[in-house]
Amino acid sequence: MFDNTIKFKLNADREKEMREILLMVYGALVEKGYDPVNQIVGYLLSEDPTYITNYKNARALIRMIDRDELLQELVRNYLQE
Repeated sequence: MFDNTIKFKLNADREKEMREILLMVYGALVEKGYDPVNQIVGYLLSEDPTYITNYKNARALIRMIDRDELLQELVRNYLQE
């Protein structure tokens, strides 16, 4: 496989875009009565878009985010807190 560690680096614009998309998806899930954290985690773990509602185009929005990029940001932000 790979002998070297792969480094991920996102620019500030991409980070902001992902945050805005994730907040819109979160809001749509809340409005529909879902537990947004559980639904988003289910999507991230399975890559099954049916975890995300179609309401307010949330399913299409979440698919605009690369899962690896999003996981990287989530871990980075968690560790910075």
